[in-house]
Amino acid sequence: MKFNILICISLFSLAFISCSDDTTVSLEEMEGVMPIGMEVEDDIDNIENPGNIQEVTTLPRTVNYPFDNPYSQAKEDLGRLLFWDPVLSGNLEISCASCHHPDHAYADGLERSVGVNGNLIDRNSPTIINTAYNGIELTNNYDPERAPMFWDNRTLSLEGQSIEPILSAVEMRGNQISEDDIVDVVIERLEAIPEYVSMFDIAFGTTNISEQRIADALATFERSIVANNSRFDQYMRGDEGALTQREIAGLNNFIDVGCADCHSGAMFSDFELHTLSTPNNGVNDNGATGDFDFRTPSLRNVALTAPYMHNGVFDSLEDVLDFYDDISRGNGNSQNNNVADNQIANDARNLNLNNNQINNIIQFLETLTDTNFDRTIPTSVPSDLEVGGNL
Repeated sequence: MKFNILICISLFSLAFISCSDDTTVSLEEMEGVMPIGMEVEDDIDNIENPGNIQEVTTLPRTVNYPFDNPYSQAKEDLGRLLFWDPVLSGNLEISCASCHHPDHAYADGLERSVGVNGNLIDRNSPTIINTAYNGIELTNNYDPERAPMFWDNRTLSLEGQSIEPILSAVEMRGNQISEDDIVDVVIERLEAIPEYVSMFDIAFGTTNISEQRIADALATFERSIVANNSRFDQYMRGDEGALTQREIAGLNNFIDVGCADCHSGAMFSDFELHTLSTPNNGVNDNGATGDFDFRTPSLRNVALTAPYMHNGVFDSLEDVLDFYDDISRGNGNSQNNNVADNQIANDARNLNLNNNQINNIIQFLETLTDTNFDRTIPTSVPSDLEVGGNL
């Protein structure tokens, strides 16, 4: 049996934006990042050539870097150590890796993350895998300086994002050091460690350590955590045997029922805010604008990053699809007492799911998994603190 695929009306694709020739770096040139092909099924018959699908597409094999923060191996190496070093936290016990660990696909596997001094954070920790591509459009255009970050899109770019957890009292700072002072304290600590002084010199050309240079190094490392060779990507690049017929049916269902209205493009996200009436999970988080609105998460590697939603309230993909089925009934069936039926985003209210489609879609979502991302954990960090902190 053949399954029809929606065909894109465009006959060409636009090259994605790069600020200069120096700001686009092939992943193949980055040690430890080159994707390795996964084994795929080779005994599937009668699979229709995917052609060009309009709603979703494959990830580029290259990553854009900001004009003022071009890639260098020295910055990536420095950023990796900073990412794993609890020297950035107020109590010297929390690192970036505390909430973004490779064993959990660079999330943490918790419903709501645990920060400094055991503080329970309001939100679920999203993966950093492929955040290099945040903001990517269907044409694969994207500007790394305008990439939306966090569940509420409150900052742009990985450079902007990377400092925010250090400033947060519940995430990394704690209450012993003020928000106005924490960056200066961190800089003083780094300046007292000769290995860091040398690494900043190599990465940036002088021994000066600043907030911006810390951010640039962390962002450079985070852009190296890429997984762009899932079976879905292989299928879209022409390997017709990469997906089973049921997975192709799930792809069609994903598009036909309306999932791709929001989970679109190469990252399976429109990066926009939507109100869904997600049930509360111990905290009444009213979202980005007070309307219980949160950004559409990427579905890349979604099978590896449970639990789901902004507060981790759902344990499985089945739970998530059942939730969408619920809120689509009766043109809105709110699952949160703070959200009226008519507040739920139209795209979510207009889904039309049945059990067979749900099962097929879950099968398809698993094809977005690519486990070939950099999992390197340093054996030590220059501060001589515990690698990763209190994990």
